[in-house]
Amino acid sequence: MDYKILFLDIDGTILKPDHTYTESTKHAITAAKEQGLEVFLATGRPLHEIDYLADELDIHSFIGYNGAFAIHQDETIVNEPMKQETVAQFLEIAKQHDHEIVIYSRDTNYYTSLNRPLVQNFINTFKLQKNEQFQGALEHDYLGATVMNLSPQQTALYEIEANIHLSQVNVNGVEHCYDIIRKNVNKGFAVEKILKLLNIKPSEAIAFGDGMNDKEMLQTVGEGIAMGNSNPDLFDYAKNKTTTVSEDGIYNGLKKLGLDI
Repeated sequence: MDYKILFLDIDGTILKPDHTYTESTKHAITAAKEQGLEVFLATGRPLHEIDYLADELDIHSFIGYNGAFAIHQDETIVNEPMKQETVAQFLEIAKQHDHEIVIYSRDTNYYTSLNRPLVQNFINTFKLQKNEQFQGALEHDYLGATVMNLSPQQTALYEIEANIHLSQVNVNGVEHCYDIIRKNVNKGFAVEKILKLLNIKPSEAIAFGDGMNDKEMLQTVGEGIAMGNSNPDLFDYAKNKTTTVSEDGIYNGLKKLGLDI
């Protein structure tokens, strides 16, 4: 098969639990590019927090904020902020239930608290740099949000519209955190827009992921591959399964597809 494009989640897919990546992962990405594949980082993270990784891997196209914003070679192709009134409701629910929430603008992460240990743990886990206390006024376009201190039974509190669901963060130590995702704005939605823009068929696209925020992306491409360390529920949405992120998952997955790496 002549593949043309590769979408890679970051945490748990490229990055191991210690936030490094294996040499084989970098080699596989370089080899894929050398064979003519366009490579996108496709993450729930805000894009202002992945510059260092993009530079190290020499990648210039991105899906961020779980699909709400996407860039292809410096050109913005998706920009879907959340409704301000919906964000205001999320903030109110968090306040009522002793949850913390971080809302992501294009250049800053705004937290309802910066003092609580669970918030500091979240910041340290993802090595987030551009953090500020939310001051109470919705002054920006917000592209995504993550709720902290949440039990699985409480996710329904935030599903205030039919369009919204929560996805547990698939990273050790922050299992109490959930990304707020829109059913019509997600990684799969962004992938669809990109394939259309670049005139690439789904069958010519590959994607790797490990969390439930990757399920729409894996379903949108012809070759959706779940990492061995994935949330077990993700395997139902993937065409293939590879080894874990620490066991050269991307390298082995691409090799299995017949890429010359």
